[in-house]
Amino acid sequence: MSTQNCSVVSRAEIEFKAATRVQESFVAVVEKRIVVWLARRMAAWVNSDHLTVLGFLGQCLAGLCYAAARWNRYMLLGGIFFLAVNWFGDSLDGTLARERKRQRPRYGFYVDHLADSIAAVFLMGGLALSGFVHPAIAIGMLVTFLMLSIEAYLASYTLGEFRLSYWTFGPTEIRMLLALGNLALLRWPVVNILGARYLLFDVGGVIAIAGMTLMFLSFAIRHTATLYREESVL
Repeated sequence: MSTQNCSVVSRAEIEFKAATRVQESFVAVVEKRIVVWLARRMAAWVNSDHLTVLGFLGQCLAGLCYAAARWNRYMLLGGIFFLAVNWFGDSLDGTLARERKRQRPRYGFYVDHLADSIAAVFLMGGLALSGFVHPAIAIGMLVTFLMLSIEAYLASYTLGEFRLSYWTFGPTEIRMLLALGNLALLRWPVVNILGARYLLFDVGGVIAIAGMTLMFLSFAIRHTATLYREESVL
């Protein structure tokens, strides 16, 4: 047997222990009931890969709608539609696999979150091109989102805990806030604060960056302390 084949066999024989999923968002209970209901009624020919691709395309197309809104602000309504498409695919892919007992934990984890990271670049890139937010703020939101994602993936590997939400906020709440923001942009793209005028999404973006940064620091410090205590050397 060749060295290459040995490595493939040994990798296939590795016992993979899925991390415990932690979901504490505002809508988690209701959302779980909805996605399970939908998964049990999904057509037999639809599989988790189809839903992952659908969610990925939904978020990418939402980003394209933001970019197109620079010339036609009603494309923001298209962005809301594709955020809903993203929710449908992204929330259902794993649930469908679990309901049908067809889980592929390593493949699913890797592909799903790789797709999320790429799609986030499309979404924030579209926002940066939209004219409704300063490009630096859009990039700042992307960077802090990716930092949070990296922290979650590291905690999954080192602590066996995969956090789907931070401080009761998760992906669904973010989509809802973006959708409401899109509706607000149609009427109030600029807001007055203490006599100064700011882009609505600049204000929201700064708040989002500050919030995600605090979440990142809080959990990074907490998890570092936990690992230090568990592996401290006397």
